[in-house]
Amino acid sequence: MSAMLNTATRPNWLRKSVIKSLIAYQQTQQSGAELIEDEVGFFLYDLDYLAQHLSGLMQQDVIKLWFAVKANPLSRVISTLAQQGFNFDVASQGELSQVLAQKVSADRILNTGPAKSKQQMKAFLTQGVNTFVVESLNQLQWLNEAASELSCQPQVLLRVQLQWAEGEKNPLGGNEVTAFGLSCQEWQTIKVTDFPALNINGLHIFQWGNMLSNERMFELWSQMVTPLLSLAEQLEMTLEVLDLGGGLGVDYLQTGQNLSWEQIVADLAKIKKRAGVSELWLELGRFAVAEMGYYVTSVVDRKQNFEQQQLVLAGGINHLIRPAITEQPFPVAMVRESTASPSAFDLHGPLCTSLDKLGTLAIANDVGIDDQLIFGLAGAYGFTESMPFFLCHPIAAEYVIEQGKIEQIRVAQPATWYLR
Repeated sequence: MSAMLNTATRPNWLRKSVIKSLIAYQQTQQSGAELIEDEVGFFLYDLDYLAQHLSGLMQQDVIKLWFAVKANPLSRVISTLAQQGFNFDVASQGELSQVLAQKVSADRILNTGPAKSKQQMKAFLTQGVNTFVVESLNQLQWLNEAASELSCQPQVLLRVQLQWAEGEKNPLGGNEVTAFGLSCQEWQTIKVTDFPALNINGLHIFQWGNMLSNERMFELWSQMVTPLLSLAEQLEMTLEVLDLGGGLGVDYLQTGQNLSWEQIVADLAKIKKRAGVSELWLELGRFAVAEMGYYVTSVVDRKQNFEQQQLVLAGGINHLIRPAITEQPFPVAMVRESTASPSAFDLHGPLCTSLDKLGTLAIANDVGIDDQLIFGLAGAYGFTESMPFFLCHPIAAEYVIEQGKIEQIRVAQPATWYLR
């Protein structure tokens, strides 16, 4: 990894401390060295910034905060979150094993996900997990049976799916019917007393992703309260916990829209009072970790195609697939210093598919072959949401910054690492 960063035209998302750390790291490498073999792209996570950011989120007593491990399960990221007091939302045995391996107590873990079998839930119980979001009638019955067999009484939240007359589709469904949870009508068919091995004391709802408006978030949360309270009353359950999931967004498109955490806390205090619950939960993903992360790759080719300037990069959606899913690119800057005027470039990766496009973004017009590009807000849904196996390109490396120093956590791996 080598870098000579632009300190004159640094965008807001590229922090000065990161620049200093990269320069210091480069100075320890052989002068003029190229990227090491197989390292065509790498992730860099600023754990110093992450700890500071998380500390700010924890300075309130309104919300119990969970981290959605799917956003970034790297060991050092989980350890930093644990040290700051976060709890953990896991949706698979792999995520559970990774969190437990960081010495996180099982009583700080919540099991979510639409595909929980009886065998999985029983395995989670035997590993000490005691809090579950149940998403179907089968899951409820299976968990009750497993808890009876193990003579324990886990805490259970029923996941509810609502429909809105107006809204939009997003990766969590929005106003579309998805596999996440059940409608109020379906949940009304049960009796809480029929599941004596379970402490059913909460409801969970989460249908909106990457929201950037405090007003819209509060409006959605407010609409949820009445039907959820009605459901709890019909089920004759004592509603102690309301889990509103996540959905708090970051400004990938650099439009100037940013959520106010202070306003979120104030709004949720109103929701908590209106719902009359003792605990209000949020499961944060990108809002917790996106801003700590960067992805760096290099330019392989530059060309003009019809009237559009194009850059072909060493890494693309094989390392950063989110732009192909959401049509929202990660912000980007050229690594080296440049005073050239910016121009719009289509950024394409190395895969043989037109889907491999990281966006159309402004970059200094003198960008050329072998220049490095750095993408911001890549701390969430990067490495583990990628599609690294198509065309057998190298697996990305991962680095962290801690106490101002860069450390490699995962070495880049060639395709021979996984091919058989």
